[in-house]
Amino acid sequence: MALAVDLSGRVALVTGGTRGIGLGITRVLVAAGATVVTCSRSPAEPVEGTTHRVCDVRDADAVRELVGSLDRLDVLVNNAGGAPAAEAATASPRFHEKVVGLNLLAPLVCAQAANAVMQGQGTGGAIVNISSISAGRPAPTIAAYAAAKAGLDSLTASLAMEWAPRVRVNAIDVGLCRTEQTDDHYGDDASVGAIERTIPLGRMAEPEEVGNVAAFLASDLASYVSGATVACHGGGETPAFLAVQDIVQRGPS
Repeated sequence: MALAVDLSGRVALVTGGTRGIGLGITRVLVAAGATVVTCSRSPAEPVEGTTHRVCDVRDADAVRELVGSLDRLDVLVNNAGGAPAAEAATASPRFHEKVVGLNLLAPLVCAQAANAVMQGQGTGGAIVNISSISAGRPAPTIAAYAAAKAGLDSLTASLAMEWAPRVRVNAIDVGLCRTEQTDDHYGDDASVGAIERTIPLGRMAEPEEVGNVAAFLASDLASYVSGATVACHGGGETPAFLAVQDIVQRGPS
């Protein structure tokens, strides 16, 4: 028997679903047969086959209004987030509040609204939180972001326990991914290539590959998967000493 991810007849909400990783997730869910609604703080051109709504996911009232306007909700993908860089020692309290608010508290707000609907449905529902390898990888300038993502992974496990058996909750720890902002983050092709050589699979992820994992977790194929954090990082990162050995062996360019 052939297995396939089939989300036909299901309604999915993807926050931040019109660009970057969110766009890849949206496209995969549509391809799997789901009716997809995306949302963002600003108006955006809807992805083909979807509906777009303006909603600030940090605003609990706006989120409840959006979710309440849907006929049903079977899948929530908490994708909206961001990692602005700032030194922890000098960043303002307001900066830290905004980063934690967007990356941790907003997913909770959306999950609460989705859970309220899913618990009343005979089929329940699935929530997928888009987290990051930064949750477990210390790095300068993203202290608040990394802490928020670590919190999101912990939140995922707690909600999975609290909201079972009706609602499954899982997270994806995403590694480096090629998006329209890749050059802005990592530099020119040479820099991106050097970074990709540190990844065991030899390249960054494509947004649709993250979408494939999200679609699986949202589907019946993952019916006994809840409270999990799935790594989608191409095998992790090469240890620093191996990277240095490689540079030394290759010599100056």
